Amino acid sequence: MDWLYGRNSVSEALRARRRGVRRVLVARGAHGLEALRAQAERARVPLEAVDRQRLDQLAGAHHQGVVAEAEPFAHVHLDDAIRANADRPPFLLALDSLQDPQNFGSLLRTALAVGVTGVVLPEHRAVSVTPAVSNASAGAVEHLAVARVTNLARSLNQLKEQGVWVYGLAVEAGQPYWETDLRGPLALVVGSEGSGLGRLVRETCDVLVNIPMLPGSIGSLNASVAGSLVLYDAFRQRSGYPVSRSR
Repeated sequence: MDWLYGRNSVSEALRARRRGVRRVLVARGAHGLEALRAQAERARVPLEAVDRQRLDQLAGAHHQGVVAEAEPFAHVHLDDAIRANADRPPFLLALDSLQDPQNFGSLLRTALAVGVTGVVLPEHRAVSVTPAVSNASAGAVEHLAVARVTNLARSLNQLKEQGVWVYGLAVEAGQPYWETDLRGPLALVVGSEGSGLGRLVRETCDVLVNIPMLPGSIGSLNASVAGSLVLYDAFRQRSGYPVSRSR
């Protein structure tokens, strides 16, 4: 079982009807939990008041007075991630060996905000959907279709066979992301914090794009910041928003 923690994480798990939420534990004397209590009641999930020390034992010190016992996150098949929103062209986020739960959670939060239809990540040598990731995403992961695949490069080729263009974010790419058409069916691939995209994944991408920076500045941006910049530009393009030009 997983112990989800944090008010947003537990609330979104209840709102998304996450499979197997067995009970919600709240700290005795905690305030501001009326909405969460109502959610648990509507979902018919038992709610128990316990000592705060018990929550500390289950989830560490950052639980905000709320912990939920639930079955592990349910991943989907790759095809389900592609078709998660059939009324819109596929808009996927793929992660190549990302390791940090905070980066993963931040990217998931952005992904939900901009309408990403599915997330793809490798089974091995990469972060998975854990309670820490759910907390870092403020519960956003509960509303996303996340597929774990055995071979990311092979899965990206499967996406290409279905008409999805694969764009990789790479420091050495010569094409700025803001000069790239991101309106059609696409998958954006963000690499690991240290080494970026792996060789096979890089070679599989249709287009490599970069985030221009001033000469002499740091070598690259944080993975979640870099990925979020490109995701938001894709959102802008796909929404038809014009570029604002101030005088």
